[in-house]
Amino acid sequence: MVTAEKKTRYIVEDYMLLEEGAPFQLINYDLIMSPSPNPYHQKISFELSTLLNIFLKSTKNKGYAAAAPLDVYFNDGNVLQPDLIYISEERKAEIVKERIEGAPDLVVEILSPSNAYYDLRQKKDIYEKYGVTEYIIIDPIQQNVEVYVLKDDAYTLDQKVKQPESFHSTILNGFSVDLKDIFEQ
Repeated sequence: MVTAEKKTRYIVEDYMLLEEGAPFQLINYDLIMSPSPNPYHQKISFELSTLLNIFLKSTKNKGYAAAAPLDVYFNDGNVLQPDLIYISEERKAEIVKERIEGAPDLVVEILSPSNAYYDLRQKKDIYEKYGVTEYIIIDPIQQNVEVYVLKDDAYTLDQKVKQPESFHSTILNGFSVDLKDIFEQ
């Protein structure tokens, strides 16, 4: 049996040696493991994915949307797996390849106790640095949503809503979500 020595800095080539579906992300040159999401997290993800899919089909939007697990490559030290992404039709051919290579237009992260620090700090900084236009953070415990929009290369808080309110996407004109539709158990 071959064992690998512990490294202090990992790159995309190390990440690509992992088994498909391994519970890791490459964040700032570090392999970060997290357990699979809890059922409530997955329900929120499923509900939001369904609402987004219905919206895209009803508006004949030919952009690309997908839910985790899906690798998004930003650079050799950052391969993340957002909970949900959207890439516009205009940018789809440039970014969607064997994996997503570059910043999606929209990223959604659903907080879990094991990943909240990374989603709120490190991943948010990466999304901002590489140009994710809209970053939506969903907090199942507080039952609130924050929508950040990239302006002048920095995120600004566009919306912070709690149930029973709704949030809307700033890049998907007309896409609005009533929080009860994603938080009801």
